[in-house]
Amino acid sequence: MMDAMGIAKAVLLALVEGATEFIPVSSTGHQLLVGHFIGFHSPNNTFEVLIQLGAILAILAVYFRRLLGVALAAPRDPKARRFVFGILIAFLPAAIVGGLFSKLIKAYLFNPWIVCATLVAGGLVLLVLDETELEVKKTDVYDFTLPMDLKIGLFQCIAMIPGVSRSGATIVGAMLMGADKRSATEFSFYLAIPTMAGAFAKDLLDNYKNLTSSDFGLIAIGFVVAFFSALFVVRTVLDYVSRHGFWLFAWWRIIVGSLGFAGLIILG
Repeated sequence: MMDAMGIAKAVLLALVEGATEFIPVSSTGHQLLVGHFIGFHSPNNTFEVLIQLGAILAILAVYFRRLLGVALAAPRDPKARRFVFGILIAFLPAAIVGGLFSKLIKAYLFNPWIVCATLVAGGLVLLVLDETELEVKKTDVYDFTLPMDLKIGLFQCIAMIPGVSRSGATIVGAMLMGADKRSATEFSFYLAIPTMAGAFAKDLLDNYKNLTSSDFGLIAIGFVVAFFSALFVVRTVLDYVSRHGFWLFAWWRIIVGSLGFAGLIILG
């Protein structure tokens, strides 16, 4: 049965998931660190993956009209079709790598030491990126080319390492391919839909037999909390990034990773 402490821990992790999924700080890395220090463990980290469905629905809620417009226009509008194909092409590398190696990745890379290292390293990358004057060729996600989409998808595969950040990897990849900060961030939102939905479906199929009724109850609570937490972030982060860039997220990563190292050394 679910107890009050278990529910409180699930709510905390879900808040962390929703708040960090769509900013370049690594939701998985934060959940692993928080889970480690509060003593929350789920079978094969299934809770952490399955509550991502709440974050997916937050994206769908915010972009519903735009996505519906693209879907209705695709049969007759080449630009809309290219956008849809581009998202699918960008998703393909992660689908292949995740399908082949997800169990190995969970077994060998899902540990707090790796998370702390990648958080700090990723923060340094964001600081450098934020100060680098890159040539901007694209300011609208609907103008991204298919080769550009594929290259961004390859960058996303780096985020299979916990702590790297899926959104961070795609944003860095998009900006190196010529996107401005806003369109790079927005593209990471769209790419999150098939990527996270695929991870959700695979994890559920792999682990549903090992889940108890209490596990499903905690997942349901986490799903709702993650939805509302992510909804707030999705509605605000694009404007913030456009005005201020990524320095806040970069320093957040460095500080959290450094504190994580300290906690692991002191507390184990």
